[in-house]
Amino acid sequence: MTVYSPPSDLLAERCVLVTGAGDGIGRAAALAYARHGANVVLLGRTRAKLEAVFDHIAKETKTRPTIVPADLQHLGEDSASALREGIERDYGRLDGILHNASLLGPRNPVEHYPATDWHAVMQVNVNAAFLLTRALLPLLNQSQDASVILTSSGVGRRGRAYWGAYAVAKFATEGLMEVLADECAHAGRVRVNSLNPGGTRTAMRAAAYPTEDPATLPIAESHMPLYLYLMGPDSKGVTGQRFDAKAWQVVTRACPSA
Repeated sequence: MTVYSPPSDLLAERCVLVTGAGDGIGRAAALAYARHGANVVLLGRTRAKLEAVFDHIAKETKTRPTIVPADLQHLGEDSASALREGIERDYGRLDGILHNASLLGPRNPVEHYPATDWHAVMQVNVNAAFLLTRALLPLLNQSQDASVILTSSGVGRRGRAYWGAYAVAKFATEGLMEVLADECAHAGRVRVNSLNPGGTRTAMRAAAYPTEDPATLPIAESHMPLYLYLMGPDSKGVTGQRFDAKAWQVVTRACPSA
């Protein structure tokens, strides 16, 4: 079976926003995008983590990354608009968004789920993605080939007990993907897909499954061919689809560059 192998200049001259870029899958994706030529806007909550990713990119590539410290729990319309203005000023374009940032929240039954936690999870996982996408769509629509990737989960496709707001938010993420993909389909410039990375060796996974041996899980870097495929031009015309990292080998059969 063929494995997708992206060219080194896959994302040359493109500008890509990655949320949750400080660690885990977001960090791996930001590095992968930069290594393939993209100028990456690194959005995350912890400046020190973003600075470490920035330094790594600056050392390895000739791209122009930018740090945007932001707590998505407090993101509003004004801050989303300010981000659009900053990207337009610094880069003059935007060709992609990876909505990677997520908040797990407590693992409680709905009956005992704290309302404050519920609202916080929905804000980070759904509302912030909506606000950012809405604010940045004018820039994306100026691109001839833009991609929006929304991070999903297995519990966002089949609900399970005790996953509470996280599962509900991921179901909403799937709905946002389908609505936005349908709205953008006519113009054909912006494609929108969801991606379920599955079990991955990250801090969030460890918090959700504290007794699990992390050595049994794939590292974030192993998923990067799929993240590059969906962000790059080889996936042009692919929209409104639900992708699973575990099924990526099947998907590569149809890839133009495979």
